[in-house]
Amino acid sequence: MQIVDSGILSRGQPGTSRAILTFPTVIALEDSSLLATYRTGTTKDSDDETVEFVRSLDGGRSWSEPWKPFENPTLDGLYGSLRVFYMTELTPGRLLGAALWIDRTSHPGGGLFNEETEGCLPMTVLLSDSIDNGASWSPWRPVPMPAEIGPPSLTAPVLMLADGSLALSIETNKQYDDASLWMQKVVFLHSQNHQETSGTQGSGGKPAADQKWGEPVVAGEDPTGRIFYWDLRCGVAPDGRVAIFAWTYDTVTTRYLNIHRRISADSGHTWTDVEDLGFADQAARPAMLADGRVVLPYVDRFGSRSIRARLAAAIDAPFDPATEVVLYQQEQASDEQTDSTSELLSEMSLWTFGLPYGETLADGTALVVYYAGSDETMDIHWARIDPGRD
Repeated sequence: MQIVDSGILSRGQPGTSRAILTFPTVIALEDSSLLATYRTGTTKDSDDETVEFVRSLDGGRSWSEPWKPFENPTLDGLYGSLRVFYMTELTPGRLLGAALWIDRTSHPGGGLFNEETEGCLPMTVLLSDSIDNGASWSPWRPVPMPAEIGPPSLTAPVLMLADGSLALSIETNKQYDDASLWMQKVVFLHSQNHQETSGTQGSGGKPAADQKWGEPVVAGEDPTGRIFYWDLRCGVAPDGRVAIFAWTYDTVTTRYLNIHRRISADSGHTWTDVEDLGFADQAARPAMLADGRVVLPYVDRFGSRSIRARLAAAIDAPFDPATEVVLYQQEQASDEQTDSTSELLSEMSLWTFGLPYGETLADGTALVVYYAGSDETMDIHWARIDPGRD
């Protein structure tokens, strides 16, 4: 593989409410345009965070001025912020957006994670529809969650699966003041009736009122509670199989492990055993190529302090180290890992690079977006990767 082009998608503005840009996503639409989103905020965890959009009409080489299609919503009388917004194109021009809303009212001044309990602020997954390529969006609709989920983390776009269903990948959390043992897991929620959406151009579309999400199906869990499967990144291969890549954390040693992969051949209802991929530590959303190959960007935060990408010949094949490319290299040394999960959670807000997100483009290349910068300002970068011929 080789990086054939790169640039800045959007720049942070120091000292403003969009100083810190993080959580980038990008989707290649059927009309050949690209639509990207990212989170803005005064800091990496702030009450004023929200999401911005930009569009590219030339394959990512240049991007429009940013715009904000949403005001931060109030749910049940509570103000909250938008952390991330993922998009899935269900049919040409018709998009399903999934956002993570964080309650900033119930625990005034509290950070996302409670350093004493390892619980987190109340969160809600919100869905919205667009029938005009993302120009306008329908009103938000919350996704009901079983009580066992706790505050739900959303770490991937809605998946379109081979059996015709949609799936949400949801990570469980503890309530903010819950001091009990954190039994973390990741689940899939499936929905079968997403084709009923209708609407008029420019309205954003009217969602199906009776859309239902099924019972949680476990995609990653350690029954002992020792191993956590954080930030699950998901991809669907051309043959319909689903791969999930976990940022794997050992709560006893308080160390990140290598990236772990599981594969499902039945649309996320059952999974293969966990597989250690042999390299660390935080996976990105993979770019699934039309020929079945997979480009996996990842962050090696405590080793080489860089963002890299590797290529696999198939969804279940090894990622060849010889294919690796470096997208970003941190110049200054990073801190060592901490001695407790609570300290580690709080220090996530200090990291100055990460969260790559991959997308396959029509010409067979992969586009990766990620954030990088300094404590004062962080920008959204992009890089185009040519995987070469199989």
